[in-house]
Amino acid sequence: MHLLDELEARGLIQDVTNRDALRERLSAGPVTFYTGYDPTAPSLHLGSLYQVVVQARLQRAGHRPIVLVGGATGMVGDPSGRSDERNLLDADTLAQNVAGMRAQLSRLLDFEGPHAATLVNNADWLGTLGFLEVLRDVGKHLTVNYMIAKDSVKSRLEAAERGISYTEFSYMLLQAYDFLHLARAHGCRLQIGGSDQWGNITAGCELSRKVGGPPLYGLTTPLLLDASGQKMGKTSSGLRVWLDPERTSPYAFYQHLWNTADADVERLLHVYSFRPLDELAALFAEHRAAPEKRAAQRALAEEVTRWVHGEDALRRALAASEVMFGGSLESLSDADLAPLLSEVPSSELSRAELERGVELADLLARAGLVKSKGAARRLVEQGGVYVNNLRRADAAARLDLADLGTETMIVLRAGKRTYHLVRVRG
Repeated sequence: MHLLDELEARGLIQDVTNRDALRERLSAGPVTFYTGYDPTAPSLHLGSLYQVVVQARLQRAGHRPIVLVGGATGMVGDPSGRSDERNLLDADTLAQNVAGMRAQLSRLLDFEGPHAATLVNNADWLGTLGFLEVLRDVGKHLTVNYMIAKDSVKSRLEAAERGISYTEFSYMLLQAYDFLHLARAHGCRLQIGGSDQWGNITAGCELSRKVGGPPLYGLTTPLLLDASGQKMGKTSSGLRVWLDPERTSPYAFYQHLWNTADADVERLLHVYSFRPLDELAALFAEHRAAPEKRAAQRALAEEVTRWVHGEDALRRALAASEVMFGGSLESLSDADLAPLLSEVPSSELSRAELERGVELADLLARAGLVKSKGAARRLVEQGGVYVNNLRRADAAARLDLADLGTETMIVLRAGKRTYHLVRVRG
C-alpha cells in the first residue's frame, strides 16, 4: 500500500495539495518534510500528537522529518482556529516552552537513525529578518486579496467586534517564509499540519512558486474530534491531557485513553497505533465480539503510553491501575504507587506512631473515609473496609509497620472505589 493510501485509510489526511504529484515524489525517494509547533505552553498535548504520529509514520517509511519550534512565530500568535487574539509571550516564558517541547519531540521521533530528524527554531532566521526585508521578499509576492480569502483570516474579519490585528494578519507571511527557508536550507518539500493550518501551508507553496522556487506540497490532518463532534484531548473537566508527566501523570494519561468510548476507540487506534491495518482489523473483531473486555481500549492506552512515556512509566501506570481495581500490592514499591498521589487523597503518618500501632477505625476517620470512628466500625462490620486491598474484619485492630503495602505507603479503601493513601514519614 502506498504511504498516502495508508494515511488515508487510517483517517490521517484531511487535504493534500497536488496529490498525484506528491504521490510520485514520495515514491521517488526520501522526502524532507516539516511540521511546526508554536510554543504556547511548555508541553505538547494529546491533540498535538496527531501531527507527531504522521511525522513518525513518514520517518519510518524512509522520509526525513524537520521539527520546527516556533520561537519567533510564537511571539506573534497564529489566528488560525481562534476567535480572539493570543496573549503574546515574553522571551523567558517562550524560551522555557521551547526547551520543554524540544525535549518531548526528541523522544517521539528518531534523531539519530538513518533518517534522523532535525530540530530547528524559526527565531534563528526570522529573528534576524528586518521589517523591510519581509515587505520586499515576502509581502510583495502575496496579495492582500489572496490572504483575506483564507478561512483563518476571513472568519476573524467577519467578526467585526473582534477583528484581527496586523500582528496576527502577518503570521501567514512568516509561516510561508518558514517553508521557503526550509526548502532552500534543508531541501524541505512537504509541510504537515492540522486542518486549521491549510491557509498558512498553501501560502508557503504559493510563495515558493512566485519566487521561482521548487514545487512544495502540503498535507493536513483532521481535527481530533469524538463521535459527537467535540474536540478530544481534554478530560471531562475540560483539562488538557498533556504529554509532560509533571502536568498529566502517565497514570492519568493511561486512564484517559483507557476510558475512550467504544464509538471512538477504533478511529483512535487507526490514528495512534503503529500496528499494521490487518492486525488492527483482527483486534477490532475481538473487541466487537466482547466489548466488555475493552481489548481495544487496553491496546490504545498501552501503545500510546509506551510511546510517549516509555516502558517503565507504562509498567507503573499498569501497576497503579491494578491497585485501583483491587489488585494485589505484592511486589509493588513506592514508585509504583506514586502515580496515585495526584489522583486520590492522601495524608501523612509518622513512622513512630505506626510503630506503636494505630487503631484501624481511628485511621479511617482521620483519613476522612468515614465521618466518625463509630461509622468506621459499622463499615468494617459490613465488610466494606480494605487495607492494601485486603478486607479487614476488626475495626479495633491496630495497624503497625507490618501493614505497610510498600516501603512507606498504606492503601486504605472504603467500598469498591473510594481510596486514600497514607504516607509514612520519619
